[in-house]
Amino acid sequence: MRPDSWHLTEDIDDFLARAGDFLRSRPALHNTPLTVIERLRTRGADAYGAGATVFGRLERVGEVHAIFYRLPSHRLTLTSLSPEQADTLAAHLAGLGHPLSSALADHDTATAFAEAWQRHTGAAPVPSWRGRLYRLGTLTPPTPCPEGRGRIVGEKDHEELIRWCGEFVAAVGETPSIDAGSWAGSRFADKHFTFWETPDGTPVSLAGATSMVGGMIRVDPVYTPAHLRGRGYAGAVTVEVSRAALAAGAAEVVLFTNPANPTSNALYQRIGYVPVTDFAAYDFSCAAPEVGGEL
Repeated sequence: MRPDSWHLTEDIDDFLARAGDFLRSRPALHNTPLTVIERLRTRGADAYGAGATVFGRLERVGEVHAIFYRLPSHRLTLTSLSPEQADTLAAHLAGLGHPLSSALADHDTATAFAEAWQRHTGAAPVPSWRGRLYRLGTLTPPTPCPEGRGRIVGEKDHEELIRWCGEFVAAVGETPSIDAGSWAGSRFADKHFTFWETPDGTPVSLAGATSMVGGMIRVDPVYTPAHLRGRGYAGAVTVEVSRAALAAGAAEVVLFTNPANPTSNALYQRIGYVPVTDFAAYDFSCAAPEVGGEL
């Protein structure tokens, strides 16, 4: 495969005109590119920090087979590639002098690319995240369901919402931390949230969901404070937001779990979520190819 099979641009409208159908063709697997690129489209080039986002598409005979994007932070996200395609892309980006801080994709693609990037640049890959993608099959509410109800999070709940999202970030080891000052630029600001509350109106669990894009809605995050876990609240609130996603017309409802957490994986399967595949991210110890070039 020739490197010029990859077409790079910083023009999001041109990229979507050429690769949008490909992204929408597999909305569950492409859920992260769909939501990130939609945020870039609606919020502008600085949605993920100052600087340009680079988009790439692998095109053969006028048909797109894969895409990538590299955010201003130099984080690379890829759709599925063969090992040979991953090696060609790594060589192409290294030759153009594009630095990378990390790479995220389905597990096999991410691993193949990380190994190829090390071969071409010497940057050692360090595993930094693992997630299991689930898609909703037949929604099955838990039995018994805990007492209470779902309630859309409103403006009056904003302070508590920020606090709970901050607790979630700390619990799963994400960075940066979330507070009132950083909320607007965080990955949570564009989402829609629901509380599960007890009959007396006390919130006990939280679930968020993305806006629908490409017929897909992703449930993210789901959080129950530690002292309230084990009572069925997470399952109840997840069913609530999943039902709302279906009612909104979503053809695919997806979520990610930590594959090392048997409790959450069992919970989501009980309420109708089906595992699709594992994803992985690698950080690079050094990522500054010496060769420079143009897009």
